[in-house]
Amino acid sequence: MRDTKATPAGSGAVPGGGRTPAAAAEEALEMRPGALLEVRHLSKFFPVYGGLLRRKVADVKAVDDVSFFVREGETLGLVGESGCGKTTVGRTILRLIEPTAGEALFRSEVLADKESGQERAVVDLFKLDKEQLKRVRREVQMIFQDPNSSLNPRMTVRDILAEPFEIHRIGSKAEIDDRIVELMQAVGLRPEYRNRYPHQFSGGQRQRIGIARALALRPKLIIADEPVSALDVSIQGQVLNLLADLQEQFGLTYIFVAHDLSVVEHISDRVAVMYLGKVVELASSEALYRSPKHPYTEALLSAVPIADPDYRRERIILQGNVPSPLNPPPGCRFHPRCPYAQQGNRMAKCSGEVPELRDLGGGHWVACHFAEELKLQGVEPPAATTAS
Repeated sequence: MRDTKATPAGSGAVPGGGRTPAAAAEEALEMRPGALLEVRHLSKFFPVYGGLLRRKVADVKAVDDVSFFVREGETLGLVGESGCGKTTVGRTILRLIEPTAGEALFRSEVLADKESGQERAVVDLFKLDKEQLKRVRREVQMIFQDPNSSLNPRMTVRDILAEPFEIHRIGSKAEIDDRIVELMQAVGLRPEYRNRYPHQFSGGQRQRIGIARALALRPKLIIADEPVSALDVSIQGQVLNLLADLQEQFGLTYIFVAHDLSVVEHISDRVAVMYLGKVVELASSEALYRSPKHPYTEALLSAVPIADPDYRRERIILQGNVPSPLNPPPGCRFHPRCPYAQQGNRMAKCSGEVPELRDLGGGHWVACHFAEELKLQGVEPPAATTAS
């Protein structure tokens, strides 16, 4: 595989930098080997205006210096409490929301120079113009959380699924109709229902329509924004299994946004945990669930139910409320609620220094000053809890 090269991190490739567009286009971009998407130092601040003249008085730091990568063919789970910024990350990558700073490097086929023999080009999604962004969105799609609000109630399923082909001017009417039949069959819907409207389907069926729309243009990367949270528990498993089957069938890569850690464990290869706009831990699904390294992750995992009626585990109840992203705490943002920061002489460092997201080995990244010292409890396998 041949890729273009790109600007190394820290080279000034942020909005407002001093380079001209032509100079930026000529520079080489570099990505982590095997990664389909690499996000570097992503920030999204929403301005707050006040006063008689409506001047900017502060920023809501929804996402603050977030970095991660997604390997081709894997599923990266993005978890955290409501308001932690995980949905904003997904929408910013797609540029449904414009970023404040950062890079999102993506290996694109549609923007590659085929005449020179280039198979893929590494592009910064945040620097694409309107026409380039439209083309690259064939490769990056989104499944929205609420199918009721993401599907046009005045359009039939046929019209909904045909719209991506019409926007990108792909295929004749007959070819589009054939593709719609294939999409409906792929997501488990009967093709003869294509002339029905969204309100004539159940919640699970509407979400399948949303999945089919995301698959229409054969994307490489799909950002799934809590795709099962609005569904009944009995339907959630069906949709998760469908997503897993489609990933295997079409070679998809997922960023799976959720707040339910049981759901994320079921589908994810790696998991990133967010708190108040920052990634605090990132590891393989097994490593994170069995041996968390951040106190916030431990608290989240203590709420995960275990399929063993004889096993009882103490739930960790965090003190206080989640601070406002308008005025986040100094140092580690979790320190006001962290039970371990209150012990010994740790508070001075936790409240005074921002912890760096660092690799402890084996691809287990954590942003905690005392990660090596803490002995945290994960989710034990049921076999280990019943053996006696």
